[in-house]
Amino acid sequence: MMHTNGSQRLFIYGSLLPGLSNHGVIEPFWLACVPGSVRGRLVDVGEYPAVVQDDKHTVRGLWVDIRRAGLPVLDELEGFVGIEEANDYERVWMTDSADPALSGWVYVWADTRGYPWAGSECWVSVWARKNE
Repeated sequence: MMHTNGSQRLFIYGSLLPGLSNHGVIEPFWLACVPGSVRGRLVDVGEYPAVVQDDKHTVRGLWVDIRRAGLPVLDELEGFVGIEEANDYERVWMTDSADPALSGWVYVWADTRGYPWAGSECWVSVWARKNE
């Protein structure tokens, strides 16, 4: 996957994944992707997940290169307005749990906010169970 000044890399793990509810938001900016994982646990918020960083667990998803113009659109979707601001999701830089050559932005929560753990490292499988 090529990462250039004209693009940004981020890790997606929930509703932005292909076939899920918010994929249309990222699709116009999509350049390339590879599967990957980050250190964390999925929180089941209902229609979508959140990741809470955790060194003992992993979350599977996709590392996606997007056009730089897509980052502000995704920031708005995720409720990220800036560093040291009151954000819904924080945007943090993380490295893939298995491949140190892969790194990029990940939208995370600081804690579960009272929501349950998803019970899986993959939101697609959680979503499939919910919609059987």
